[in-house]
Order: sequence, then structure tokens, then C-alpha cells
Amino acid sequence: MTGRAHPHCYGWSGPGRVGKLVGTPEEVIMYKNILVPIDGSDTARLGLNEAIGLAKSQGSRIRLIHIVNEWPFIQGDVTGATFTRLFEQARDYGASVLHNAQAAVRAAGIEVDTKLLEEPSGPVGEYIVREAAAWPADLVVCGTHGRRGIRRIVMGSDAEYVLRQSPVPILLVRARAEGAPPQHRP
Repeated sequence: MTGRAHPHCYGWSGPGRVGKLVGTPEEVIMYKNILVPIDGSDTARLGLNEAIGLAKSQGSRIRLIHIVNEWPFIQGDVTGATFTRLFEQARDYGASVLHNAQAAVRAAGIEVDTKLLEEPSGPVGEYIVREAAAWPADLVVCGTHGRRGIRRIVMGSDAEYVLRQSPVPILLVRARAEGAPPQHRP
């Protein structure tokens, strides 16, 4: 049987779908555009590292995005000049995070661009989903804390929002639990 088994998977030829890749080199690349939201956290760095490895194997390019969002500031009593100063600091931090991540991707020899999004309010995941559709991304790679229970309810989950709403496949890279031994891939 020859053909595509799933709209997001490359088809194989041969019995039981085990065999050789078929198609042109352009068709072999499953993910040309990989979107990676980053916030400077360790989990975002894990997601970035996974995206770099995937992009190297696929010949993909990466778009890094950082979202500066007013939401954390407007939930408190932050107003006027204090709000402006905090938002400018958040913007500067985002630019620094993007610059450092871009340097890491370039050092790996991968084509990369960055985008700093300044969004007024709402869940960050909403803006990730919008950017995935607008670019257009073929894959979104996100680091996630993997929180459960009350911690997830209290802190929310941008990764869960993206997973549920994204128009493209999502790769979630979960942080290792504290004290857990590193997992080795076969």
C-alpha cells in the first residue's frame, strides 16, 4: 500500500507500511516550519532543544516567539508609570530571551527568525495558536511543566490551551520531575 496514512504523517510503501520512503525530497520534510514559544524558563529551553534536534533532522526552519502580555500586570493594583515601567522591562526581557535563543538555533546551523508579540490581555496560548495559523507553522514545540491537580487549576496551562486549540500538530516537551533520574532514549 502506498500513500499517506495520516494528513500529518509521511507515507511509507511496502507491506504493513514498513519499507522505503516514497516521494520527492520536498515531500519527505514533514515539518518545514517549526514554531517555538519561549519565555526564558527551563521548560521552554527543553522545548527549544527538542525543536533544534527535530529541525536539524528535517531540514526545517524555526520561528521563535515571545509574548509580552499585560495580563499579569492588570490583575494587581499596578497602574500608571509603574505599569509602563514593568511592561517595558517585560518587553526588554522578551527581546533578550529571543536574542539568546536565536543565537543557539543559529549555532546549530538552522534558519531562524524571531517575533516579539505585545498582546494586551488574555491567555498566552491564544496568541501561540494565532501565530501557528498565521505563519503558517507545520508543528508547534512547547515546553511544559506537566502540572496536575490544584497547581494546574491555580496556575493555568498555556500548553493545554495550545494542545486543544492548535490547527497544527503539537509536540509537548515535559520537564523532568524534581529528583527524577534522566530518561534515556533508546
